[in-house]
Amino acid sequence: MDTTTLSIIIPVYNEEAIIAQALHTLLAITDRSSGIEIIVSDASTDRTPDILSRFPVTICHSAKGRAVQMNNGARVAGGDILLFLHADTLPPDTFIDDIRSAAATGKKAGCFKMRFDDDHPLLALFGWFTRVPLILCRGGDQSLFIDRALFFGIEGFDENLLVMEDYDIIKRIEEREPFHILETEVTTSARKYHDNGIIRLQMIFGTLHLMYALGFDQESLIRYYRENII
Repeated sequence: MDTTTLSIIIPVYNEEAIIAQALHTLLAITDRSSGIEIIVSDASTDRTPDILSRFPVTICHSAKGRAVQMNNGARVAGGDILLFLHADTLPPDTFIDDIRSAAATGKKAGCFKMRFDDDHPLLALFGWFTRVPLILCRGGDQSLFIDRALFFGIEGFDENLLVMEDYDIIKRIEEREPFHILETEVTTSARKYHDNGIIRLQMIFGTLHLMYALGFDQESLIRYYRENII
């Protein structure tokens, strides 16, 4: 039996509408395995903390900011491997074995492929591109698994970044280790595309990528994000 332990870290902010179902689904998968812990790093001001208190998870209270929240969750985690997972992203049923198998073959960091919970042809196309090994095709919705020692060796997420923190950490991982895309898929919510328009939101994301690549400062990236995305 593989005894590699896994800490699942979920940053949340005002997710009262979805967090209960997300945890029910995740616990139904993890209850079949040992050596797994779920840590929710919570910065909410709504009813999310009350909902979390009903579940057998570790609650880590944190200041708002995904990088800050994920680092705080990692500091209380005890697993050999850390898995960072968004609240509206569900891993495949096999994700524990997938990650443990990857670790057993020396893979220190990586992510899953991704699909949306909507079969719209454009969303299916966007999901297909997550199998392409280019930084442009990465995103936090794909999750991130990383060896604990490697994570702390690169000093975790950059807490100065409020956007693009996931791309930044992958770039720093790749300076030390190969980054691997596993064969199975996480399923992530298409709610932002529903709220903002599929083509419009993808163009906004493309613009953010370009601004980041051109060296725009965080203030400019955050302002553009907040002015354009609901």
